[in-house]
Amino acid sequence: MIQRNARFKMLEMAEKFPVLVFTGPRQSGKTTLAKLVFPEYRYVSLENPDNLEFALSDPRGFLAIYDKYVIIDEAQNAPQLFSYIQQIVDDSGLTGQYVLSGSQNFLLLEKITQSLAGRVYLMELLPLAQDEIQTVKQQDVFASIFNGSYPRVYDKQIQPRDFYPAYIRTYVERDVKTIINVQDLALFRKFLSLLAHHVGQLFNASSISKQLGVDSKTVQRWMSLLESSYIAFTLVPWHANFSKRIVKTPKLYFYDTGLVAYLLGIKKPEDLVLSTYKGALFENYCILELMKSHKNKGVAQDFYFWRDSNGNEIDLLLVDGVEVSCLEMKASQTVKSEYLKALHYLDDTQGYSYNHYLVNTSELNQKRSNEEIISWSKLSCLFV
Repeated sequence: MIQRNARFKMLEMAEKFPVLVFTGPRQSGKTTLAKLVFPEYRYVSLENPDNLEFALSDPRGFLAIYDKYVIIDEAQNAPQLFSYIQQIVDDSGLTGQYVLSGSQNFLLLEKITQSLAGRVYLMELLPLAQDEIQTVKQQDVFASIFNGSYPRVYDKQIQPRDFYPAYIRTYVERDVKTIINVQDLALFRKFLSLLAHHVGQLFNASSISKQLGVDSKTVQRWMSLLESSYIAFTLVPWHANFSKRIVKTPKLYFYDTGLVAYLLGIKKPEDLVLSTYKGALFENYCILELMKSHKNKGVAQDFYFWRDSNGNEIDLLLVDGVEVSCLEMKASQTVKSEYLKALHYLDDTQGYSYNHYLVNTSELNQKRSNEEIISWSKLSCLFV
């Protein structure tokens, strides 16, 4: 059993809030973690048709049985429960009374914010972080990118070529049919593959719609589905430097690099080393590692990138008040002067203090006068 970093925050918040809510991708380990952290809690899944029918037809009767210290999985399937849970926790005054989990973020959060505001602690559990994986499997950076980070890949030693096709069929396509009722799954698979070929690039819905032969609103709707199901996400640009013409289009990334590698047709880690997508996948991987580190500790952090109209770009910005951390991610073991130069594009923007980090594929960790060189394997130690 892989120990998850998020368990410490879960235990802490269970003593402060009556309801804990965990969202994240399907198969990211939410249920396993909840059962492990709260072994004395009862468990009920609303993926089970009988349980779901009971919860929908008789919510009072359902919650009379599951009244406290219970894990309710895929809770977004019965949002009617949330108003009743509000009354129960208000009357009881207990903390850690309910643990709710769900994989469709917008369906879950929309109802929770309406019914359980102020009573709930929300935590996102993404797939495994690198330091979690290293407790059971040592691998280099390209194997880490290729294999991805879903727990089942490591727990059951499943090859990516076997895991990801099944994941797409079982989960992604089911969400597609359930949430937005897409009829042409072949076209949606083409859309998913096309997005993989745009990883790390600006997300242009109009351009993608032309390649698919659908309108841009359809592309936007499909992209919203992938975001709410934790398949893909976008980073928005930072607009602090108003003296320069700034690109305003978001950049596209995925929540798991193994899925992208599969969609790109990469067959083994060695092929990734030679792939033209190596840099984009490494960038995606590093952003995910930093996201996981923050989310596992319950630290809220917005992620940005910056690019001007001349193509000058900083891969990632983490903004904390007036302090801005600028990061460049390079799939290289060497440190070139142009890599370091890119970190300083924003230094003339007044009112902010800048820190500069270059992340690469070596094991080098080095503090320089104006920059810090960070190994890919040490990202979880940064910032939080």
